[in-house]
Amino acid sequence: MGYPFSSIRSGHSKITFLLLLILSCLLFAIPGECSALRPNSDSDCSALKHFHDYKSKCSYLKSIDRCASQGFVDYLSFLYCNFDGFPVLGQSLLFLWLLVLFYVLGHTASEYFCSSLESLSKLLNLSPTVAGVTLLSLGNGAPDLFASLVSFMGESKGGTYDVGLNTVVGGSAFVTCVVVGVISVSLHRRKVRIERSAFIRDVCFFCAAVGSLALILVYGKINLWGALGFCSLYAVYVAFVYLSWRFGGESGCEFDVESVHKRGSSSSLSEPILEQRDDLDDDVVVVVDDGRCYWKLVVWVVTLPLYLPRRMTIPVVSEDRWSKPIAVASVTFAPVLLSFLWNWKRNPTSFEVEIVYLVGCLVGIVLGFVAGATTKKSNPPKKWLLPWLAGGFVMSMTWSYISAQELVALLTSLGYIFGVSPSILGLTVLAWGNSIGDLITNVTMALHDGDEGAQVAVSGCYAGPIFNTLFALGVSLVGCAWEIYPSSIVIKTDPRVLESLGFLVVGLVWSFLVLFSNRMRLGGVMGIGLLVIYLASLSIRIVQTVGDSH
Repeated sequence: MGYPFSSIRSGHSKITFLLLLILSCLLFAIPGECSALRPNSDSDCSALKHFHDYKSKCSYLKSIDRCASQGFVDYLSFLYCNFDGFPVLGQSLLFLWLLVLFYVLGHTASEYFCSSLESLSKLLNLSPTVAGVTLLSLGNGAPDLFASLVSFMGESKGGTYDVGLNTVVGGSAFVTCVVVGVISVSLHRRKVRIERSAFIRDVCFFCAAVGSLALILVYGKINLWGALGFCSLYAVYVAFVYLSWRFGGESGCEFDVESVHKRGSSSSLSEPILEQRDDLDDDVVVVVDDGRCYWKLVVWVVTLPLYLPRRMTIPVVSEDRWSKPIAVASVTFAPVLLSFLWNWKRNPTSFEVEIVYLVGCLVGIVLGFVAGATTKKSNPPKKWLLPWLAGGFVMSMTWSYISAQELVALLTSLGYIFGVSPSILGLTVLAWGNSIGDLITNVTMALHDGDEGAQVAVSGCYAGPIFNTLFALGVSLVGCAWEIYPSSIVIKTDPRVLESLGFLVVGLVWSFLVLFSNRMRLGGVMGIGLLVIYLASLSIRIVQTVGDSH
């Protein structure tokens, strides 16, 4: 019995097309200079700690360029120049905005980015196994991916690549230790058995990924070809999973991207507060007619500024969310938004800026007329679906990048405000915020979907970090190396990152040894051990950070 080569080539070509599409969009659509190339300088706001009142800090900020802020808002000036008499109020507003950014990033990834990936999976006829290790990992890892890209490719003068690096390392440790640990403790009475071959494959590849990253950090530099090789390890992993499923008879966890996405989004922080309707006015009517739900109207009004800009610029062609007027508006306004982002921080009176805005408006008008003439009010388009999906993918990626950019900028500013290293905020706050959806989704799946759900959940806990380590960091390194080719990127090595990687490997080895000694059954010993390893790693890092601040 054999498999035709044409089928294998077809599967590989689809995967290659998808990965190249994503890589091309990320490298060419994201502006900025690699922050890893910029060492910390005197203008990186470190001098703020020498000032003790808001007025002097505000004067200092006005005397230099914006420091460590690569977002649309200068958070340090916002706090120190406007809340001299009300510091608690200003800090509270920043923390509230931090929660809003986490919500927007998670909701955009869940409702728009994942939706585009699901549709692309169906259009390309990817097998459930391949879709699971590519699209599902990409959907779950989108926040880490964009946070890493922003940190490496952002425009911060001080360099924020350590934020992205620590975010990926912290997120990987959280998922492989905390999430797997919680699943193991929760299922210790059911004695769920994990598939041996899939577990060995995932752990070995993840150890190889961590080892490769450690070598890069120890060596302290990497060129374009090395970055491409590091990133291509993920393609090797995907190909290995595909071939194992195709020829080895491995069940390989038949991921259902759509069902997993719906299950996770229904119980996570990314859950949409508003139901998506064909007409926004219908929501108001429904809410007002129900006397018991006036509070929903308040929520609707508050979240409308977060919902409307994305809905009006991200094309959506799913059956349950189709609206022709909104679809036409989205393809019209999307080029305008892209032209605004292209012109951001450029001289608004320059001729080039005016040309870009003119081209964006003309392209938007043409696309709007074409969409209006070729679509129906009753259902989304059936033909020429790829341009719609590509547009939705690019715009959801754009909004995810915008959200991640503001999130990294705010976290960096909070680090200066409270005297905490931005890297520890990436290791903890940003990593936890990006991984909380994995915790809720995977634990829920393991508890309610039987043994198969537990297998998928545990496999996802390793496939996601493999993606974040190899692809998210890999693309960031490729982007940086591309800018200075044929020179190499010089990366300042933080020994504490190597310590975190060491604890990560200890967690993987612990899982490996305990599972094999327990005949691949999840149990409380494994889970408690993983939680202890994570807490030990986190405690040591926090103590080191506190010691530095004094």
